[in-house]
Amino acid sequence: MDQALKGIKVLDFSQLLQGPFATQMLGDLGADVIKIERNGSGDIYRGMTFFNQWIAGDESPCFMAWNRNKRSLAINIKSEQGKEIIYKLAKEADIIVENFRPGVMTRLGYGYEDLKKINPGIIYCSASGWGDNGPYLTRPGQDLLVQSLSGAIMTSGKKSDGPVAIGTALCDQVNGLNSVYAILAALFYREKTGKGQEIKTNLLSSAIAFQMQDYFTVQNLGQTFERPESKIGHPGNPAPFGMYQTSDGYLTIAMSPWPKLVEALGDSSLMEYDDPQLLFDQRDKIHGIIEAITVTKTTDEWLEIMLALDLWVAKVNDQKDVENDPQVIHNNTFVEVEHPKAGKVKVTNIPFTMSETPGKITRPSPMIGEHGEEILSELGYSRETIENMINENIISIEKA
Repeated sequence: MDQALKGIKVLDFSQLLQGPFATQMLGDLGADVIKIERNGSGDIYRGMTFFNQWIAGDESPCFMAWNRNKRSLAINIKSEQGKEIIYKLAKEADIIVENFRPGVMTRLGYGYEDLKKINPGIIYCSASGWGDNGPYLTRPGQDLLVQSLSGAIMTSGKKSDGPVAIGTALCDQVNGLNSVYAILAALFYREKTGKGQEIKTNLLSSAIAFQMQDYFTVQNLGQTFERPESKIGHPGNPAPFGMYQTSDGYLTIAMSPWPKLVEALGDSSLMEYDDPQLLFDQRDKIHGIIEAITVTKTTDEWLEIMLALDLWVAKVNDQKDVENDPQVIHNNTFVEVEHPKAGKVKVTNIPFTMSETPGKITRPSPMIGEHGEEILSELGYSRETIENMINENIISIEKA
């Protein structure tokens, strides 16, 4: 079956996480994503890793996670011949994605106004940290910084912990999703009108938007959220909403009717707390009372008891345990792909299904400039010209 974005061409100037995540999603849906990388060194993320460990010697797991379903062109975009190539690609492209600091692409000659002259139907998405103007324009924008300024960093952990970062780059990922959301809407609009447009997204606005229920409450009720001192899962929620130690791990209890939970716990005296305000005001105390009971059985024992009463509960998994979870296995959440240098690597699968135009993982993350010859040949460059560009350091091509 054809994919939803088959025939759509994307020029991806982005690096690190938010932009590459967005373009990877477009590639998963069938778009031809050409990743424009620095000649020689490539995306900044190629030089970063966790635990100071690399895949196959020098491949970055950070880079590989966000760059499947793309072709790489490593090119000196400041050179005259490099500019000629970029303009030829832009003329054929449907979408441009970039996440440099505001103004960089314009100074290079690749801003929206520049490329719109070449291709009036272009959809041009710029993703920044703080926005494309304003008092923070010159500041570096990055996920942890945005977590801090947006207030998100003060919603996790206990009150006495001080700021607690969300344990994943959620601001980057949410802005990546918002970028794709806007790009797909712009594609639909172009189908109807023939008009392209410029899209601007930023981490700060996305980080605040994903806290919208919190901000709606704060701004309309004049209240502020105060984190508890227990493992209650959200600063605005009463007990039992939170995580509880068991004899062999942890159990999460979400929005569960108090009488049913009391029945599961087997202590009828807890019905004295059957009042929404009391459950909020005394949530730390109640959390401690519940946890004194949950530590007496294993997580699986509590799951059996509580799920039989249709309570909202789940096991707390370590990341190393997730791939063995029965539902994760059933959902085919992790799959293997073949990388030309690393061999078989496990990746997270596309997180949704489509009956008519399913997403596919057709390419692993590329090596630096891996597809340069292929892409330039498609533009009509001869083998001799390509060899000259390699010798003159206009482009670089890495092979396995």
